Amino acid sequence: MRRFNHGRLFTRHSTLLGQLMAWFERQLWVQKMNNPLGVALLLGASLTVGYLVASLDFRTGFVLYVVLIGAPLIVYCLFNVAFNVGMMLFVALLVPFATKFTSAPVGTLLDLLILIGAVGILLRQIKERDWSFAKYPLSYMIIIWLYYNIMQIVNPYAESRMAWLYTVRSVAIQQVVFFIGAYAFRNNKKGAFAVLKLIILICFGSALYGLKQQYLGFSAAETAWVMADAERFQLYYQWNMMRIPSFCYDPTTFGILMACFSIFCLTLIIGGTTRNQKLLLVLMLICSLWVMAYTGTRTAFALVPIGAIFYAGLILNRRVFAIGAVLAVLAAGFVLKSTSSGVIYRIQSAFKPAQDDSMNLRLENQKKIQPFIQSHPLGGGLGSCGVWGKRFNPQSELSKFPHDSSFVRMAVELGWIGLILYTLLHYFVIRTGLYYFIRCRDPLIKALYAGITTWTFMLAVACYAQEAILQLPMNVIYNVFLALLVTLKNFDPAFREAQ
Repeated sequence: MRRFNHGRLFTRHSTLLGQLMAWFERQLWVQKMNNPLGVALLLGASLTVGYLVASLDFRTGFVLYVVLIGAPLIVYCLFNVAFNVGMMLFVALLVPFATKFTSAPVGTLLDLLILIGAVGILLRQIKERDWSFAKYPLSYMIIIWLYYNIMQIVNPYAESRMAWLYTVRSVAIQQVVFFIGAYAFRNNKKGAFAVLKLIILICFGSALYGLKQQYLGFSAAETAWVMADAERFQLYYQWNMMRIPSFCYDPTTFGILMACFSIFCLTLIIGGTTRNQKLLLVLMLICSLWVMAYTGTRTAFALVPIGAIFYAGLILNRRVFAIGAVLAVLAAGFVLKSTSSGVIYRIQSAFKPAQDDSMNLRLENQKKIQPFIQSHPLGGGLGSCGVWGKRFNPQSELSKFPHDSSFVRMAVELGWIGLILYTLLHYFVIRTGLYYFIRCRDPLIKALYAGITTWTFMLAVACYAQEAILQLPMNVIYNVFLALLVTLKNFDPAFREAQ
């Protein structure tokens, strides 16, 4: 038998090549590149990538940059579901902003993140086999809603399957975010609160960027985008001023986002936060209300008092009622006073619906479409109205119908059956928030339940006048909030489920 020569273990150190290999192994495996070699390689890679990006054309360079930065993040999302939720929120903020400047399908990145999150959960369930995160009344209602929307592909009244494909993403598929969030937060308090802070940061950053647009002006690219379409320009430029959209696609979505965020800040100011946190939240509240005024969104102006009244009725606090009464009197005087300011006039008009020609026109359109809704229990098919209806089925009468409201759109596209399901979905959302708000005792958790429930109630009201939830980033924020509604109670030691 041949003997093993132990001396060979040390032979490589006697040659230059052996010494070099030993040094490299020590740098890589022992020190984990946390040394001058690692810094040098990182610097060299950065200079190389920078040179390549600068020398290529803009589109190719941008794609290369996204691949180099995005690919590792996407892989990490597969192993960290809470991080994946944070990435979805970040992408949901940037997608509507990016679509103004590129025709690239940037929205598919959000679809990819949703797919990765769902696949990650399914892979874990092979071992865990624990579906308790999806066993809530709200979860079952969302599953029913998802199933109904997916089955719309066989709707006999639908005139375009492509319209269904493009529409089902925002109406139903993105609600998979709820299940991803419910799994990620079920026993991960750190992750849940990190995502909450990210939502607050996103909203506050949007408010600051909106104030920048108001006082420092739109960028050259944003101005060119607005001016490129006459109808779009008319939507943005009203009362001798530009309506502010911030990162959102349109001022209406941004205005509703700021209205909800302002009341959310109010609930945390009154609730279980520290003094420094309250001061920061007051600043956020002021900025959100301030920039909301420049969006020119009547729905947002009406949502603020509606949300405040709902929250006051939720907590039943005498001091809040007293302060609210004083503010209500001041607000009434503000609405009644005469003014020459376009901003103030726009706010006042939100509380005079009888004098609003656009509201009267919407009510008239709703009466005209009622016979169609009553005679089509399954509706005209997803995507038969709005942008996708005009694109894939322009000859249809439904594609020309100005639905405006989410409830009206659901009734037209999904029929009165779909309208009932959509209404029930809002009911289950608000019921879930109220259920856990009453039973939780931790001051901060209770305040968060009050804030999220009030936010979802405001959106339910807003859906009567606008498509408040279907637009990004509101869609993803809304579904993450639904996930938090069913998981935050897990972090309250005093919580007890009603028997």
